[in-house]
Amino acid sequence: YLQGSRLTAWELEKEGIDFKIITDNTAAFVMSKNLVDVICVGADRIAKNGDTANKIGTLNLAILANYFNIPFIVAAPSSSVDKNLPNLNNFPIEERNKDEIIKIKGINITKDEYNVFNPSFDITPANLIDYIVLETDSYSKPFEFS
Repeated sequence: YLQGSRLTAWELEKEGIDFKIITDNTAAFVMSKNLVDVICVGADRIAKNGDTANKIGTLNLAILANYFNIPFIVAAPSSSVDKNLPNLNNFPIEERNKDEIIKIKGINITKDEYNVFNPSFDITPANLIDYIVLETDSYSKPFEFS
């Protein structure tokens, strides 16, 4: 949770890369104001066709990037590519603990009995990805890892 402000910001700072932390709900607004040059995300798994599994919210950013004509790049280690997996249509998505949604610092902000859906990952289809960058090479559409 809060990986952007806890981990990604620290990594960008160490590399001397200029950044701003924003909330997830701010993404469309800053893109609509031409304040975003490129979106670069990671990947936990990349299928042969370029479909990508990554932290929840990646698909939202890909859809917005597509709408606002902003390049969308996936950067990942080559170990993330599964050449035996044709696509991610049936990729299992684990769910995180519901307490991440209903509690802050262990204190309930809503009722325990409410139903919660808290997936860890989402799937970004290859057609929304402009480039996939691995440590060995970079790829553009159409993706076909073999």
